[in-house]
Amino acid sequence: MSMSEESLKAAFAGESQANRKYLAFAEKAKREGHNQAARLFLAAAEAETIHAHNHLRALKGIRSTKENLQEAVSGETHEFKNMYPEMLEKAKQEGNKEAERSFKYALDTEKGHAELYQKLLNNLDTSKEEYPYFVCPVCGYTAEKEAPHEKCPLCSVKSNNFIKIE
Repeated sequence: MSMSEESLKAAFAGESQANRKYLAFAEKAKREGHNQAARLFLAAAEAETIHAHNHLRALKGIRSTKENLQEAVSGETHEFKNMYPEMLEKAKQEGNKEAERSFKYALDTEKGHAELYQKLLNNLDTSKEEYPYFVCPVCGYTAEKEAPHEKCPLCSVKSNNFIKIE
């Protein structure tokens, strides 16, 4: 890999992290009544997304939808089979309950994501059905077509709190 490619990968990771961090900062600022700070964080987050997408395009990291779904299945599978189990075990050994809960939510959710991506990949060229997804705002659990009937199966948050993605 060339030095430029290494730099693009590092820049993509940094911009992606900045985007997510600024979105969290915006949410906190809004809850505290600092609406202008929230707007600035949101604007900066959008700019970071643009930078990240530019870097990913320069890396030729956006391919066909089929290839992108295959990569997503692979990435999510790695996370729930390897990455998060190791992190979860370390958090348990350290007695860090907050990290343990965060890793457990992510592990369980990533497994579901891999299944959803694989299902869509399997039917990509045959099914034209369109439907929403519902995301738990606490743990990230993702459901297709409708939110769970009463509560999230991972964290028990009420279903009416789920975020609808259309």
